[in-house]
Parts: sequence; C-alpha cells; structure tokens
Amino acid sequence: QAQLVESGGGLVQAGGSLRLSCAASVRTFSTDAMGWFRQAPGKEREFVAAISWSGGSTYYTDNVKGRFTISRDNAKNTVYLQMNSLKPEDTAVYYCAGAKSIRTIATGPGKRTADYWGQGTQVTVSS
Repeated sequence: QAQLVESGGGLVQAGGSLRLSCAASVRTFSTDAMGWFRQAPGKEREFVAAISWSGGSTYYTDNVKGRFTISRDNAKNTVYLQMNSLKPEDTAVYYCAGAKSIRTIATGPGKRTADYWGQGTQVTVSS
C-alpha cells in the first residue's frame, strides 16, 4: 500500500520561500510519475507540478512557472517542491501524489489526477 508523507509547510510572508518534501513508501516509486496538487479554502483541488519517473521531464501549471521547481531523488524515495516568490494566492493545502503514468498526473487528455495521495501540508502566505 502506497504511503506519502508531506513536510515543510508553514507560514511565510509574501515573497518568501518554502521547500516541501514528500517521503514515499511506495514499492514502485522509482518508476512512478510524481506530482503536487493544492486545494485552497472553498476551491477544488488543482494541479501544481509533476515530474516523470526519471526526473527528465517536468510540468507546471501556468501560475507557478518560474517560481516553483519540482525535483525528485529516487535513491531517497523523496520528491520536493521548491517554492519561491510566494504569493498570498499560493495559500492552500499542498498534496503530494503519484501515478503509474505521467499521462494520469500531467499530460493526458482528462482531468489531472493521481493513483495515490498524501495527507497534505498547509502552506500559508501572508501579505
């Protein structure tokens, strides 16, 4: 059974930075695509970023491009989200997620989703 544990969330001022980590207990981690989603109060969960199993391809939603960077360390079964130049509108619960295919989580024709999810970590950006 897949288990994802996020950490690194917290309260930061606008313009600041945070680095989220996601420790995975997933047998297939090194061959799975991984990603981050977020859900703000009163809004639907939305895709933020994804990375292919090798780390060779990355994908971002438009409003975080140039500010957020997703990366992974397959030796440590960990995926990261470096968030810079944070804005109040980035405030949300951030969820780590994984999928067997990058098409599920980032490139397929349907709504972006995942095969398994973490519990989430709160990120609050004050103005």
